[in-house]
Amino acid sequence: HGKAAGLVAAALMVINPGNCSRSVAGSYDNEAIAIFAIIFTFYTWLKAVNTGTMKWAAICALAYFYMVMAWGGYIFIINLIPLYTAVMIATGRYTHKLYVAYSIFYVLGTILSMQVAFVGFKPLQTAEHFAAMIVFVVLQFHNFMIWSRTMLGPAAYRQFVVLVLAAVAVLFTVGWMAGVVRPFTGRFYTLLTGGKAEIPIIASVSEHQPTPWSMLFFDLNLALALAPAGLYICFRDLTDSSLFVILYAVTSCYFAGIMIRLVLVFAPATCILSGIALSEGFQIFADQLHACVLPRGTSQAAIPSSPARPKPSSKTSKPEKSAEKP
Repeated sequence: HGKAAGLVAAALMVINPGNCSRSVAGSYDNEAIAIFAIIFTFYTWLKAVNTGTMKWAAICALAYFYMVMAWGGYIFIINLIPLYTAVMIATGRYTHKLYVAYSIFYVLGTILSMQVAFVGFKPLQTAEHFAAMIVFVVLQFHNFMIWSRTMLGPAAYRQFVVLVLAAVAVLFTVGWMAGVVRPFTGRFYTLLTGGKAEIPIIASVSEHQPTPWSMLFFDLNLALALAPAGLYICFRDLTDSSLFVILYAVTSCYFAGIMIRLVLVFAPATCILSGIALSEGFQIFADQLHACVLPRGTSQAAIPSSPARPKPSSKTSKPEKSAEKP
């Protein structure tokens, strides 16, 4: 939606209470670094999807690694990007650029995240990371099916698809029964179900309580009122980038309603949508003002310039005397 939307969104993020409360303007915490890491990861991801280059995909993986070191909320990123990839495939927006971007991001990002001490082998064992792994396998499978469809007949192709899906289901079941695949953690399970935390240590934290409406209005202010207009504009002018903004806004809104702490993740989404809405409104206002000043169909170059005024002479001219004498 142009640089104007990004400029307005950045200006709104500076004064947004939900963002300032976790930044150096409020209280310094892990989230002060993490909020920049989230936005930078999403920016590089969209650049990787739009360009399809390995360079931007690698930069996105490095930004994700920075986010993993900063905050445990990296789980939101590693689930939102696979969700976006799955929606792109389901809606027929799959391109080779998406394949390159996600494959490089997942492989490099997973290897880098496993170097962090508190993460370890969780990307390969815990259920919070399985969405990214499943989408990666599906993406490879989908790309392989496009190639094998020309090599196999219709009947053999259907049998091959059934066998591959059955093999994946069997491997997942065996891993779950053997204990290799771990269930969801208490905090992540609370986010998915939307219920109260059953573990006392999680339920005792005030930031893990459901978010009241009053806090959303106080933390988001004007951005909360303008976000629906920006969401409508994203649906109206649907592109690959605007689809990601829609998914980011919807998922972060859901999680922000469940846990007070995650209002911080929802705040940038509302600022982005508000920036889109305000920039669109300013553009409409400028077009209307331009139409009122100039006649319809008249360009600025077609307006005749006013004639130059004669410069006054340095000497004042005296009135002429009549030649006739009285």
